[in-house]
Parts: sequence; C-alpha cells; structure tokens
Amino acid sequence: MEDLNETYWDNRYASHDNPWDLGVVSPPIKAYIDQLTDTFLRILIPGGGNSYEAEYLFHKGFTNVYVVDVSKTALNNIKSRVADFPDTQLIHADFFELDMSFDIIIEQTFFCALNPKFRTAYVEKTSSLLTPKGILVGVLFNSPLNNDQPPFGGHKALYKHLFEEAFDIQIMDDCYNSIPARQGKELFFKVVKK
Repeated sequence: MEDLNETYWDNRYASHDNPWDLGVVSPPIKAYIDQLTDTFLRILIPGGGNSYEAEYLFHKGFTNVYVVDVSKTALNNIKSRVADFPDTQLIHADFFELDMSFDIIIEQTFFCALNPKFRTAYVEKTSSLLTPKGILVGVLFNSPLNNDQPPFGGHKALYKHLFEEAFDIQIMDDCYNSIPARQGKELFFKVVKK
C-alpha cells in the first residue's frame, strides 16, 4: 500500500483525483447541521479536504469551525471558495498531532481515507479532542470498498466495536438521505464521548 502521507494527498487534490468529493455538503451531514442552533460551538472537520461542510457551516454563521488537513492544496481550495474563512482555522497539520478542544467533530470521508491500522488511534484521538460529552458525528461507508488504497470500507458491527469503549453510541443507522450513488452504502452515526 502506498504511503498515505502529505505528498500523496496533495497530489490527489492537485490532480482532482478525489472521486469521494461530492462538490457539495453531504446531505446527511447537512441535515444534522441544520438542527444546530448554537453558532459558537467549536467544530472540527478532520481530514476535511475541500470541506463543503466547513463552507456551509461558515455561511450559516458558525464562527468556530476548524478544518485540519495534511494537504495544503485542499485547504487552499476552501480559501479560494470562501475568501473570508479565517486562515487560523484552516490548519495544515496531521490530525494526530492536533492539540485543541472541540464540542463537535464532523466525520466526512476522513475515517475511510486512513489506513485501517489507524482506526483505533482515530477513536482515541477524537475522544481526546472532544470536550466532556462532546459529539462525533457524520457518515461512514457501510461497504467493503478497497483493501489497498482509500477509500477503505467497513460495516456496522466493526464500527460499533471500535467506538463503544470510548463513546456512547446514540445513532448508527443506514442513511436515508445519501446521494443516489451512495444509497445503501453509508451509515449516519452520532456518538457521545463517555
């Protein structure tokens, strides 16, 4: 398997080799965001890529939205679409080295982009970044997908096993509002830090 490092991801974004990118906010995540009323919540989108979710939150008045990504190209793409998005909230770094605190972490294709050997570390890191009773929410692929390159898939039982020690699982169900190409292949999940 190729090393999924900064160069790898920057090349993928620079060459527009990102078939997971919807070009819009993911419908299940948009539906969740539309329920939020506190625009001061500290929200992180890890491995956010082009992060239409961050753009959507920003335009809805959320002032504490952060995107962390190893790809400078991806972060520049956000800035080119949303010129007034604060530079300090577009973090060019490795998610696993982040040392901040958030109320909500939104998962949108980052988990499936990580080498599966880092999934336990992902759960530990998201938990450490969240405030007490903080929320990890988003979508996970409910499909085998690839073994040798991203996106890497999985299934509900695997995810429940991964998350249940650090989080209370509130929702982990098939998405009813996925885009047509992902119908039956996505789980919406919401878990709360124990």
